Parts: sequence; structure tokens; C-alpha cells
Amino acid sequence: MNGDEQLLNRRVYGTDHDAHNPGPLPHRTYAELVGGPLDGLLLDIHGWRTEDIDDGVALPTELGQYPGGRSLYEARPGEPRTPGPGVSCRLYFSADSP
Repeated sequence: MNGDEQLLNRRVYGTDHDAHNPGPLPHRTYAELVGGPLDGLLLDIHGWRTEDIDDGVALPTELGQYPGGRSLYEARPGEPRTPGPGVSCRLYFSADSP
């Protein structure tokens, strides 16, 4: 399986497990979630400003330490980003919050 096929087989955060196409769309931009309960999922960041990504995200999840809470993911300063569609950057797990 080549890199494009692997990307298309990944699931996007927030899509239903039973969705017809839970994978990424070729014209959208994504951040890969690394570590924590959402490890390996892609977060759709299409249209986000750099500052929005740098601020990190608090994503609702039932999978974290606090069911119904949020898992916090942050960008690492200085880590390279690729502009345009596909996986642009990584966000790393930092904590769970109630």
C-alpha cells in the first residue's frame, strides 16, 4: 500500500464509525493526532489560521481519562508544516481534562 492509500484508509476525528466514508477528503487539510486516546486520527484543520493550530485544541471524547471530557493536543514549536491538502502537521497529546 503506498502513502496515498494509507492516508485514505485513516479516519477523521468526529466522523461516525459507521459513516460511508470516514476517511480524509483529498482537497482538505489535516493534522495528525499523536498519542493519547485519539492517537492516529486526523483532525480537519482546513481553513484554520496558523495561530489557531499553535493554540492547540481541546477535543471532546469518551475515550480519555474523563469520559465526556476533553483530550488536549498541542503543536510542537518549530516542527515543520506542509501547506495545502493532506496531512499538514502533527498535534501531540498533552493531557485529559474533565
